[in-house]
Amino acid sequence: MQQPVIVVNQKVEREHGRKAQMNNIEAAKTVASLISSTLGPCAMLKMILDPMGGTVLTNDGNSILREIDVVHPAAKHMLELARAQDEEVGDGTTSVIILTGEILSLAQPLLERNIHPLKIVKGFTLALDDALKAVEEVSTSINPEDKAQLTEVVRACLGTKFNSREEELMCTMAVEATTRVVQVNPVTGVKDIDIKRYAKVEKIPGGSLYDSEVLDGVMFNKDHIHQKMRRVIENPRIVLLDSPLEYKKPETAINVEVSKDTDWEALLKQEEDYVRSICNVIISFKPDVVITEKGASDLAAHFFYKAGITCIRRLRKTDNNRIARATGATIVSRVEELSEDHIGRAGLFEIKKIGDEYFTFITGCPTGTACSILLRGASKDTLNEMERNLHDAMCVARNIILEPRVVHGAASVEMHVSSQLMAKSRTISGVEQAAYQAVAMALEVVPRILTSNCGANVIRTVTDLRSRHTSGDGWYWGVDGKTGEIVDVRQLKIMDPAAVKIQALKTSIEAASMILRVDDVVSGIKLRQEREAAPQAAQDEDTEAGAPPE
Repeated sequence: MQQPVIVVNQKVEREHGRKAQMNNIEAAKTVASLISSTLGPCAMLKMILDPMGGTVLTNDGNSILREIDVVHPAAKHMLELARAQDEEVGDGTTSVIILTGEILSLAQPLLERNIHPLKIVKGFTLALDDALKAVEEVSTSINPEDKAQLTEVVRACLGTKFNSREEELMCTMAVEATTRVVQVNPVTGVKDIDIKRYAKVEKIPGGSLYDSEVLDGVMFNKDHIHQKMRRVIENPRIVLLDSPLEYKKPETAINVEVSKDTDWEALLKQEEDYVRSICNVIISFKPDVVITEKGASDLAAHFFYKAGITCIRRLRKTDNNRIARATGATIVSRVEELSEDHIGRAGLFEIKKIGDEYFTFITGCPTGTACSILLRGASKDTLNEMERNLHDAMCVARNIILEPRVVHGAASVEMHVSSQLMAKSRTISGVEQAAYQAVAMALEVVPRILTSNCGANVIRTVTDLRSRHTSGDGWYWGVDGKTGEIVDVRQLKIMDPAAVKIQALKTSIEAASMILRVDDVVSGIKLRQEREAAPQAAQDEDTEAGAPPE
């Protein structure tokens, strides 16, 4: 068997017609085989070496495909599928790649029988429409306000991850963090859940995994600017600024002529008066904490210390936005515009030293719609894997809150859709029937790989599963990913968001159709190199003939 890396990284010359289609299919199959062992709860890990000499240990399909380096354009297109699936629904990246590779693999014999690619694509399109209807039939609605049901769905997602042994803690954290950042538009009633910006994960090596928590507020890696400022403040009034607390330096070069010794003192006094004036405006509102995204001079730190105010400078814009959402404060761009409405409130402001660094905690914000997730663990590799798993879990929770429909997992949906398509394929005439059946057979790859990864008998299990679904015995039969046995998924309580399955079907079938429609692969780089080499070759001939070079 040829190594995956060799096929994926092969150089692309001019490929035309059948040869281009076959090479694209081979590249897609190679990418799919590369990550097929990472599907299910018995998934294997991949160790990826990055260019800097570091290693990444993960079984997350999207993370693996993001790290590997490929040259073949069809393989690059497969990598884009995983990224699109991850950005859209946050889960099901491995399933998309495996399904696309299997659909193309089953389309290969059709091409060899000289069936036109557009006829195959037409059959795929018919199969996609019927597959989506079959998924809708078995999907059920749940109440997104019920955290117990939400946690059950998230647990099914985390069951296939490396850290599934701590799934209780991770599920609770994912659900709590996602529900905390839900923001409802008061006019339209539309929910907005931006977990990327407002549910920030802070990873601190050391401590136990069970020290991890979701804060009812935010934390960031900053210390105050004066040694004697207060580190613990209860019920603080918080001012957020986007302006410097120091003397404004001119944007253009200005020459200042100092003719006598009092002139220099006048300049320093002018700077001091300016800093004093902006500090007095802030102090007049009696805040306890002042946070700015820009710089703050030592003079400003002195004035704030005398007034009993703690000041933090050079905070990132994203962190400042998160504090504003958590505390109800408004970020002010000019100190002169500050008003009482702009001041935020929290339960506790605290600066702690964890390891060798200082971290600021602003907690006690029950009505805020932003949070920080503090992850503790033994090593950076463990923390990175935990973060990836937590991100997937939060995406699942977000999907359920936005679209509260779920389907049962453990390959039961795929087998149900496969049996439905097989039954309906008998009503389709023409060459499209073969393509339609190819999609139906391709869906069986999910139970096949789940069974294979846990070491069970693949042929016996998949055959038994197919007969149960075909005979109308029930759509609820699936494969237990840990034992390889056929089980009733309703008892296992394995559920997936319907949005993930629907998106996976759409992405895989449409991507397979697109790759099949490619009949020419042209390398523009080689043509450009040839054009650049032609004048040089002509010049060398002239030189050999005795003509002076231009």
